[in-house]
Amino acid sequence: MDLDDAYANAAHIAGAESYPPRWAAEAEAYRKRLAVTGKARLGLMYGHGPRQALDLFLPERPPEGLVVFVHGGYWLRFDRSSWSHFAEGARARGWAVAMPSYDLCPRVRISDITRQVAQAVAVAAAEVPGPIRLGGHSAGGHLVARMGAVLAPDLLSRVAHVMPISPLSDLRPLMQTSMNVDLRIDAGEARAESPIYAPPPPMPVTVWVGGDERPAFLDQAKKLSQVWDCGLVVDEGKHHFDVIDGLADPDSRMVARLLDI
Repeated sequence: MDLDDAYANAAHIAGAESYPPRWAAEAEAYRKRLAVTGKARLGLMYGHGPRQALDLFLPERPPEGLVVFVHGGYWLRFDRSSWSHFAEGARARGWAVAMPSYDLCPRVRISDITRQVAQAVAVAAAEVPGPIRLGGHSAGGHLVARMGAVLAPDLLSRVAHVMPISPLSDLRPLMQTSMNVDLRIDAGEARAESPIYAPPPPMPVTVWVGGDERPAFLDQAKKLSQVWDCGLVVDEGKHHFDVIDGLADPDSRMVARLLDI
């Protein structure tokens, strides 16, 4: 099997090149709209360095709790500025939504990013009381799946639901891709950072994946749901780029599941 092709999403999605600029434009417009009304707190630092910052989007009333969404990009690309509009589904339902950036490989290792995201969750949780729900897409799905093993116990007790969307749950195959020149995953890190080798977290987990995704991503999602004996939703007709569209819609099935409505 050609693992470079197996994990290449854009090459198998029609119009794939249009998604990143569209995401960025919609996210920028969303931030501007919420900033005008005082519902966007942008650039809250959770660590050292310009990428260790998060944006916090606030609902119109006191928040029910906190949703943290962690973006993907194979730990190699993107930042929080491309995803802001995906906060709207939960925000319109009365939840505050935090979206962190993080340092990227090869400047750091995946294990470093895991620790950064845990710190981002802690800082966001200090800003918003109540229950916490974690969602992440692709590499972000991996990162939220890792939080059960790395968050402090008092913080973990507040996490009510985790939704890894199209997650990378077993990092071993990525060692055989050309991406590993920058990811630098070795056998030890692959085992330590693969959620399938961690105990299931103590809160409900729903693994979500598009029905039209690459077989490798369907396998990764199904494997995590089997090992953790947790919920699995295969969203028929969705591919790796549009599977997160539901996050922007307060009436979507994805938002309802994330918030347990």
